[in-house]
Amino acid sequence: MDFPRLRTPLLLPATLLSGASLAWTTWSLVDLLGAGPIGVTVAAGADVIWASVILAEARGVHVPIRGRNLVPIIGWVTLVAVAALLAWHGIERDVPAMAVGGPFLPLGTKALWLMALADMRDPSALTDDERARLAALERGMRFEEAEHRIGLRRREMDAERLLADVSVDFEIELARQDKGRELARRAPIAIAPITPEQPPITPIAAPIATEQPQGSERPEPGVTSPIADREQKSIADLARDHVAIHPTNPPATKAICSLRPDADPDSVAAAVRRARAKMTGGYN
Repeated sequence: MDFPRLRTPLLLPATLLSGASLAWTTWSLVDLLGAGPIGVTVAAGADVIWASVILAEARGVHVPIRGRNLVPIIGWVTLVAVAALLAWHGIERDVPAMAVGGPFLPLGTKALWLMALADMRDPSALTDDERARLAALERGMRFEEAEHRIGLRRREMDAERLLADVSVDFEIELARQDKGRELARRAPIAIAPITPEQPPITPIAAPIATEQPQGSERPEPGVTSPIADREQKSIADLARDHVAIHPTNPPATKAICSLRPDADPDSVAAAVRRARAKMTGGYN
């Protein structure tokens, strides 16, 4: 319950009676304890507890325990203890009026405050159960808000991690492409060999060589085309070509040796004989 907003005529007598009750309780307890001025501490402590409970009830303080408010219970327990001490003080002094009238003062003050608080309470105000339900709903909303904020933070963290992974993959891919272009730039230019699918290059003109006399020791010059030089024919191919040109083997052998100076003359002569044998059916 909020602080009361309505005024009541009972507020003034309740306040005056509370002051009188506190004064009587303090004197009675000090006289009962017989501890001199130091007994004021105990008496004042009991008065402070009793007054604090009344103020807590006026402010609507709610201390739940097993579904009940603990503040009114504390108030009644404190009031009974103070009333018992005041009655004991009257009995100790052997004054029946003090034993009966002493406890009546705090009990009357308590009853007057109950009526004053009830009169000041707003009739349209929420009950304790309703306020407890609203408080439970408010706590649930706060919990849901906190849970939602934590969920958003987790999603932001996951998104940042994903973006970081994508950024790293992107940098790696860029570096890989750059290295590939650099490797392609530094690699030597490779000339593709002639494959069987490519048409063979036919010579423009067949090489023609003039036959030298048999007694001449100079090898006859071989006339070759640039295309033939580029093709680098084998010894067997050259032997087959020159056997068709020269009527005898020695001029063909010399012509091939002039074209292939690094070739072994005996091997060239043997290749020429084999080519002649395939052409005529025998060796010359």
